[in-house]
Amino acid sequence: MRYEGEHRQAAGEEVPGFALLSRRGVLREVDGRLRSHLGVERLPEAVESLEELLEGVGFHRLPGVDVWEREGRRVRAGERSLEDGARLVWTLPVEGDEELIHRRARYLGMASHDLRGSLANVRSYAALLLNGRIPLEPKAKRGLETILRNTDKALAFAQDFFDASRADLGMLACEQERQALEPLLATAVEHHLEAAGAASVALSLELPEGPLPEVDVDAGRVQHAVEAFLRHHLLRAQAGEQLRVRVRPDGGRLRVEVRRDGVPPSEEETALTFAREERAFREKKLEDPLRLTLARQEVEALGGSVGVTTDAGGTTLYLTLPIALATSAGIQA
Repeated sequence: MRYEGEHRQAAGEEVPGFALLSRRGVLREVDGRLRSHLGVERLPEAVESLEELLEGVGFHRLPGVDVWEREGRRVRAGERSLEDGARLVWTLPVEGDEELIHRRARYLGMASHDLRGSLANVRSYAALLLNGRIPLEPKAKRGLETILRNTDKALAFAQDFFDASRADLGMLACEQERQALEPLLATAVEHHLEAAGAASVALSLELPEGPLPEVDVDAGRVQHAVEAFLRHHLLRAQAGEQLRVRVRPDGGRLRVEVRRDGVPPSEEETALTFAREERAFREKKLEDPLRLTLARQEVEALGGSVGVTTDAGGTTLYLTLPIALATSAGIQA
């Protein structure tokens, strides 16, 4: 039935409830769903119409739509004529925006758990075989190392994908606490020293002489954002170029800059830096556009902002974070 499929999709996989209404007005429920949707223990044995059924159990129709409401409970309802003159009556719950968002967030959580669990098992077995206790031929060892690398890559991509999807729903989890920013930046730089060295790109962290004010942030989210900026630059950096991570107070905020000294991108490319779908379609790759979009979502969830600037000497990706209120009074901008 066409309408059943349409409404099931609209309600996030809810299944309609059905009842048969004979020509004589006898109502016979097909299953218990219709009763459940209406929130009643019993249905009237005889009614003349769908409208009489719904009004009889306390529902009123909302203007201009086939949606009925009673005390906050909403259902979509309709009927279809059958060959013998009877009518098939159906109902379907209508979820509010907030409920639908939570439902989708739960669904994403389940999908994330199942996918990442399977990938983690593959990684564990590959690591177990590579621990040196089992003799391996060189070709088998190289194959297992490839499995390990690709599994780590898939796990990271899956985490970013599901986090970005939650952020789209406004449900990105952040655990904020007051802390210094310097250790997070040092760790982010350390994680990319090997990759920078392999690409013959210099990578450095430049901190001011005095201590920086603390910030109320989720450490993992901030570090992920900074590392996303570093990886973006490393994908474009040429041998001999330099990457620099800098931080400084900027009014009531801390400004973190990830600078690549080298040939800047075009104006069009710069404008699309944080455009997830447009860049993915243009570049036919998902990972970097997804990482940068998630970085923006993470920083904005913490009350900050991101941006990009270019000049003749290079490109700067930056983020700003609010300084913790208790320490902001003594900071000189």
